[in-house]
Amino acid sequence: MSDLRTELKESIIEQLNLEELSVEDIENDEHLFGDGVGLDSIDALELIVLLEKDYGIKLTDPQQGKDIFVSINRMAEFIEAHRTK
Repeated sequence: MSDLRTELKESIIEQLNLEELSVEDIENDEHLFGDGVGLDSIDALELIVLLEKDYGIKLTDPQQGKDIFVSINRMAEFIEAHRTK
């Protein structure tokens, strides 16, 4: 498992106060919303803040999140392509 993917899982668990989950509980290709991890729209806003704060990526259109926040793998691919930090 790549360091970025592990880092993302740790950040999501911490930022969203998901104490009931561990890094091992989240599969890299598991859906983050709905039947997967079970995140909601408020969590999506927190993920947008996380991208900007931790990776220097500013999303100007919140709808972009629907494409980016599908899974850990998709988030990591996006970050690797766009990170400024």
